[in-house]
Amino acid sequence: MTSFKQSTAANQPKSKEEEEEEEKKKRKAEQLDDDAVVDVKAERKETKTDEILTALDRDLIGLEMVKTRVREIADLLVIDRLRRKFGIESHRPTLHMSFTGNPGTGKTTMALRMGELLNSLGYLSKGHLTHVTRDDLVGQYIGHTAPKTKEVLKRARGGVLFIDEAYYLYRKENERDYGQETIEMLLQIMENDRENLVVILAGYKDKMDDFYTSNPGMGSRIAHHIDFPDFDVDELMEIAKIMIREEHYTFSDEADGAFREYIERRIEQPRFSNARSVRNALERARLRQASRVVNEMDEVGKEELMRIDAEDILQSRVFSDQDEGMYGQGVVGEGSKSQKSKDDAGDGNGGADSDDD
Repeated sequence: MTSFKQSTAANQPKSKEEEEEEEKKKRKAEQLDDDAVVDVKAERKETKTDEILTALDRDLIGLEMVKTRVREIADLLVIDRLRRKFGIESHRPTLHMSFTGNPGTGKTTMALRMGELLNSLGYLSKGHLTHVTRDDLVGQYIGHTAPKTKEVLKRARGGVLFIDEAYYLYRKENERDYGQETIEMLLQIMENDRENLVVILAGYKDKMDDFYTSNPGMGSRIAHHIDFPDFDVDELMEIAKIMIREEHYTFSDEADGAFREYIERRIEQPRFSNARSVRNALERARLRQASRVVNEMDEVGKEELMRIDAEDILQSRVFSDQDEGMYGQGVVGEGSKSQKSKDDAGDGNGGADSDDD
């Protein structure tokens, strides 16, 4: 008969050391002989590595240097898995990362895909993305920061913790800023709990460089520094077409040319945010298209409901100096002052929208 003491001991949760020892014994039992061979392609297929990288190519236009770095990381982790099958022991690769670049260059999307990739390869138990900023981590008074940071870390465990504009965690002009407490907690967790949490710090490159200079302990824990370049006009046009296709819209031939010129003009103006600006511009075009169809057409077919015309784009304030009749529409100039004034009033901020248009 099993004693109460034995039963209670059996139900006690295992320590981290005990779990690691059991995992080692399990791997040793499954270890391949030295003269065995493994199929690399089969391993990539089993872990869905190629499937995820293909989705990455589909979701993110351009960014070839970024994608190359991600493929290299994936290759390293596949090889690391194969080495373990032979009992070749090595330290777990450090996977904390830094993503730098301007807004709208795909940093968050890449972080999401990294979570999926690391989960499929067995480096994260869940692979979900927890997106936070300083406000989610740093408290407003003494004793407030630690609970906030601990709660975020608890939610992020098993996945990727993506800290946007991470440099705001440290305010060197304020020695008593509570952000330093968050940084110290992050440093500890990045070192001691890296088996099931990957931290990605993101923001503008120059500010992130200053942040690492001011916090060398943080910089030393980052294994992969990846810079995301701005998109060029052709890439932004491709992104725009993917976006409208996903929403079941199409550009007319004239609208295609109008939107390209929109990008060429907008990219030179303040607060341009790459793919984010493209998405916002398309949302405004959809609003104008809806207003045009409702107010000018008594009956519509499927084609009219799906088509974005040039006039839906040319009414943007980006074309405020455009000559009347451009693209054969005659929508900018004296003939469109009424609609343009509505757009200007609706967009706010006087000279430009808070982000676009």
